[in-house]
Amino acid sequence: MACTSWPYAVKVKPSSIYLGYRLTTMQFNLEIDHSRYAIRSYGPGEVTVTIPRNSEDPAPGALDAIGPDSSRVRQEVLTRSTIITPTRLVRDWPPQSFGDLAPSHMDIILELAPEIVLLGSGNSLLWPDAAIVAPLAAAGIGYEIMNTAAACRTYNILMGDGRRVAAALLMI
Repeated sequence: MACTSWPYAVKVKPSSIYLGYRLTTMQFNLEIDHSRYAIRSYGPGEVTVTIPRNSEDPAPGALDAIGPDSSRVRQEVLTRSTIITPTRLVRDWPPQSFGDLAPSHMDIILELAPEIVLLGSGNSLLWPDAAIVAPLAAAGIGYEIMNTAAACRTYNILMGDGRRVAAALLMI
């Protein structure tokens, strides 16, 4: 599948979407930018991110993989809530479920100073209480609430467009 409408041009190749009623892994076939964090795939209980080559991130769980252009990439499978920006990866973001979200969890996002935040609410689209996202609104940071699968896809598009985006992801 490809998104070619202006101003975005991203090629996305799903490896699998649905098997019966069970969501399986969705993998992106992206032109790899080795200087930014990107979401490579997602599935129930995990998100796989690529680690920039020039990063000082030790990425203890990173594995070498082959990218779509046959280049070597470092990737890491994350199994806990996370925040990803093009330049930073926050592993183990404290809220592990939608019910755990609190306004204080937005503090780390504020420190990252994105222009837009994609809040992935897990498997389903759930709207947080207005008080939870109030710190973002007060700082003039835009935000979109969507399920985690949609947040992963949208992050890659906005990141590829050069936007200062942060995806705060609760696991599916």
